[in-house]
Amino acid sequence: MMRSFDLAAGARVVLNGVEWTVTGIEPQFGRLTLACEEGRTEVRSFAWLVNHRDARPGRPAPAPAAGVQPAGPADLTEDQLRRARLRAEHVREAVTGFREGTAALARPGEPRPAYDPATTTLTERRRAKVAELKALPAGEAAMLGLAGLGLRTLQGLSTVAPQDLLAACADGRWTRRRGPRRSITPEIREAVFAVHKECQGRSRISMSAKHRLLHQYVAERFPDFPIEKVPGWDTLAAVWREWFGPQGGRQRYLRSAAAAEEAGVRGRVVVHRPGQVLALDSTPLPVKLRESVFGEPVSATLTLGLDLFTHSAPAFRLTPQADQSVDVAMLLRDVMLPLPMRLGWGEEMAWPYPGVPAEIVAEFAGHEVAALPFFTPETVTTDHGGPYKSHELVASERELGCNVLPARALRPTDKFAVERAFSAFKTLLFEHLLGFTGTDVADRGNDPEADAVLTFSQMEHLIATWIVQVWQVRELGEYSPAWGPGERHSPNSLFAAAMQQGGFSLRIPEPELYYRLLRRHHVKIHPRRGVKILGLWYHAPVLDEPRYLLPSQRGGRHAGKWAVSSDRRDRRTVFFQDPDDHQVWHTLRWNGLPPEGEVPAFSDKTAADLLAEVRRAGLAPRSDAELLPVLLKLLGSVTPVAAWPSQAGKKDRAARSREHARAQAAAADRPQPDAVPAPAAMPQPWERHAHTVRAAVDADRRRRRESAEPAALTAPPLLEESLRGNLFLLPAHAPVGQADDEPLENT
Repeated sequence: MMRSFDLAAGARVVLNGVEWTVTGIEPQFGRLTLACEEGRTEVRSFAWLVNHRDARPGRPAPAPAAGVQPAGPADLTEDQLRRARLRAEHVREAVTGFREGTAALARPGEPRPAYDPATTTLTERRRAKVAELKALPAGEAAMLGLAGLGLRTLQGLSTVAPQDLLAACADGRWTRRRGPRRSITPEIREAVFAVHKECQGRSRISMSAKHRLLHQYVAERFPDFPIEKVPGWDTLAAVWREWFGPQGGRQRYLRSAAAAEEAGVRGRVVVHRPGQVLALDSTPLPVKLRESVFGEPVSATLTLGLDLFTHSAPAFRLTPQADQSVDVAMLLRDVMLPLPMRLGWGEEMAWPYPGVPAEIVAEFAGHEVAALPFFTPETVTTDHGGPYKSHELVASERELGCNVLPARALRPTDKFAVERAFSAFKTLLFEHLLGFTGTDVADRGNDPEADAVLTFSQMEHLIATWIVQVWQVRELGEYSPAWGPGERHSPNSLFAAAMQQGGFSLRIPEPELYYRLLRRHHVKIHPRRGVKILGLWYHAPVLDEPRYLLPSQRGGRHAGKWAVSSDRRDRRTVFFQDPDDHQVWHTLRWNGLPPEGEVPAFSDKTAADLLAEVRRAGLAPRSDAELLPVLLKLLGSVTPVAAWPSQAGKKDRAARSREHARAQAAAADRPQPDAVPAPAAMPQPWERHAHTVRAAVDADRRRRRESAEPAALTAPPLLEESLRGNLFLLPAHAPVGQADDEPLENT
């Protein structure tokens, strides 16, 4: 009769009323090894066991306790593991006569006469082992863990599978299951949770204060509870860590995390496609740069956008000093635009991704495209900096259709990828450049300002080239995708794989997107004066048309007003959208600009200084003729004395250069009508540009000198003529009544 057995090492089988233990299985030969309690072993086939007349499964092996993982040698300390191995050696010697369990691994002097399997039986060896262990001193036997090793214990351990013998020889008390704390009664449990809930709303307090609150709660809510049974400080601290975690964060962030957990916001976002999450962050550029007007060393800020799936850097911005919300908004627009090829970039830096030929992308973009991904971001993760929290940037992100997901305060792990990218940029590129400032002031060089050689334009060109040529093809290492762990990937290869898996949406925004991302002002149009934006008046001939003399047909919150967009980086112009043709934008110039020339670019900060100067002077900013002299006083015209490098201070020159750079960035972002994009060239060195500025100043000085009216100059007398008289002839005293300025006569 065929029977089924669950055969595994350690399983038990009853044959003819005798229980045998399966000590080994050889499935390739179809046989197994059986051992009885007396130590006899037999090798039988599977067919013999299945067809045996009196064979049935034995009692099951003891199963591990429910709710806990089985213990093993890894759960023992070094001392416990050494004692368990010693007990296992004694068991193997009693069974086989050898400490290692086989004659092939016999130690010197083995087998000993009392344990020689050729001359002794299994029972004799077991009794000899019991007698040997009893002869040991009680203290030594207890220290070695051999005090309780008797005959019945040896018989039970003899049936254990070899691979489980070490765990069986370990004392069960070493790895026994942890039970509930007897001091944590239902009353104490209620009190601990009540104190935890109370501490969430309070300021941060110590564990000693929590322990006193626990005593207070128990005393007031359970008056009959014995005070001596309230757990001590150590027990409360251990229970607090087990139940609520280390609680090492600040109270503000612990409350926000608890509120998010109560709202069901938990888990982590799995990014599985490009553009799903775009991380934005800014950091001070660790390299001193030369401003492009006077050549002075200045600091800059690097703003980076990083795709969390491919770890590509589709866009970045380099701004003087701190960045603004408009810079971040333009960075988001750059993420959606293909990067044009620049002068000096070879074919290896052109669009390489399969699936969409470079010719098609170039036809849509209107120029040759570099090897850098572009896409529409779905979710934007930012920190809590001022530019990222501004209403202007939030409105720009909504205009683009992005979901804003701010990172938790003081939680750099929420955007760890961009933090690591900044570190990689520093170690792979910035550390090798002249003017590197180091991690902090203590690591700074002797004079990084004097070492600075790169201008803003040169650094921007260098970073763009390095991203396309190095960063995009560099192996990611530990940032492999979930579908290919252990594989070698780069940002370019991940983007190409994503294109093959999910396709690619070839969507390039229109140039008018620039105007829609700017700050909007809802104002009225005044006849002959135009519109007033942030204290300045702007006008264009188009505003004199009769259709703009009436209030706007707009309803709602800004009923009757017109929407005007402004760029904070360049306050000379604002932009007005035509109500009839929404693709047409009119440029409104500041009324204070002279019709025949230009004034230097100025931003919000300079305009605020201008208005403050006017207020101090007691003038009402109603006439732009009054604002123009003040602006020229603050900034200077094209060639004033205040703009000379020898007259302006370092701080003034840096501010002037910063405004000039921001105006250039605004002009570059502004779409040019009927303009053919040309490949960007490497800008000229700052020394040549500074020499051009100095030459212009010298030419103006020369022109002023030549235009001055010449006066008749009288040559002084020669020394020979002045010495012809007597050197010792002294003039007489002036007569009484003679004026001091009348000439004296020689006597």
